[in-house]
Amino acid sequence: MSTSIEAAPSILEPTSQAQENAPKPERFGWGSRLLLAGIVVVAVVFALALARQRMTQPESGSAPDFTFETFDGQTMRLSDLRGKVVMVNFWASWCGPCRAEAPELQSAWEYYQDRGDVVFLGIAYADNGPRSMEFMAEFGITYMNAPDLGTRISEAYNIRGVPETFIVDPQGNVAQFIFAGVTRERLITYIDGILAGQGAS
Repeated sequence: MSTSIEAAPSILEPTSQAQENAPKPERFGWGSRLLLAGIVVVAVVFALALARQRMTQPESGSAPDFTFETFDGQTMRLSDLRGKVVMVNFWASWCGPCRAEAPELQSAWEYYQDRGDVVFLGIAYADNGPRSMEFMAEFGITYMNAPDLGTRISEAYNIRGVPETFIVDPQGNVAQFIFAGVTRERLITYIDGILAGQGAS
């Protein structure tokens, strides 16, 4: 008499049902995911920094528009000054070259202040408190000045440091870029040249 013996399932090999129900190991644990996310963030930051390094200040073409609120409470946009020559100077109270330029800028402003077609605008870079006011009082600055809150204006112009000066023509285009070394004579030469090109007397 023959008897059939069914092979018992091996305890070393799970059955197909057990294989299906067994938890599958995660491909990436939480630690790996966090590490990967950190690497991605660092890569993005470096890519943005590199892209910004390759950018240059706007030396021609349309001047980046921006809203500003002056230290005495006036709110406007650069584009509100269209039709005028606008001298935009980025400065800071702790900047040595800015101190050298301050009397030159004020003197040039006094040359134009009675005309209606030239505007001077100072932008205080990362220096928005009492020191800015003290700086302006020290040098008798009378033209418009505004703090650069969050350095958003400086970023729009991709400044590399202070002082930097942009002269914007009546059509809203950058006509001249000056990296430090502003003098009364240079400003008057550039501005008068722009006015002459516009047919101003």
